[in-house]
Amino acid sequence: MSAPVEVVYERRGTGPTLVLLHGIGHHWAAWRPVMDRLAEAHDVIAVDLPGFGRSPVPAAGLPADMPGLAAAMVELFGAFGLDRPHVAGNSLGGAIALELAALGAVSSATALSPAGFCTARELRWALTVLSLHRNAARLPEPVLRRLFAAPALRMLAMGMILARPNRMALDDALADARALRQARAFRAVARAGRGYAYAGAPTVPVTVAWGTRDRILPYRQAALARTRLPGARHLDLPGCGHVPMHDDPELVASVILGTTGVRPA
Repeated sequence: MSAPVEVVYERRGTGPTLVLLHGIGHHWAAWRPVMDRLAEAHDVIAVDLPGFGRSPVPAAGLPADMPGLAAAMVELFGAFGLDRPHVAGNSLGGAIALELAALGAVSSATALSPAGFCTARELRWALTVLSLHRNAARLPEPVLRRLFAAPALRMLAMGMILARPNRMALDDALADARALRQARAFRAVARAGRGYAYAGAPTVPVTVAWGTRDRILPYRQAALARTRLPGARHLDLPGCGHVPMHDDPELVASVILGTTGVRPA
């Protein structure tokens, strides 16, 4: 019997459980802008995926592929005592959310700019850009603080990931840089995902929403998602980048709540 998955997480609210999954190199705090809104309707659990944020790399090693990551999440649900929670994910987390939907392991899935709908060339581009950001995150923290404090420089540093980086608090920008710098699972997960393409057939409510200003997994990939998931609800996130939770928190929260079908009491 394998050891249980150990993760760091933030939990808020009451109601049907909603699990939030971040992207590669990120951490649970990516969801901070929408958590309180979601917690008005849900018991919200935002996790640091294994090997990211403050979650350790599993003693048995990281899963070798996307189905393995999904299986690890199912194991985590069991450890939390959850039976088919709702799930929402961004980028890597969006792909995991869709894999969980295909397994029937969740009650609904919302995927924000999910991985799995790009060409090999587009995936290399995405991973190259994120790797360059990771290298830049190794700058001394006083340098990063000065960089992020200047609106024009922050746009230059973060404009590939966020469409509106100046909406992010300085401390949150620094925390994101630390998470990216310290992401122990980054290389292994990037390597495991190089040949990944989503091919599932969900049997639960699914929403795929894409930022129209996404520069990591560009908006044009939404067209392939529509073709592969004809039964899903497909939405645009106008003016949003790859991590839309900071760009338009109210819109993102409403999209997720529209998928779960649960409204604040």
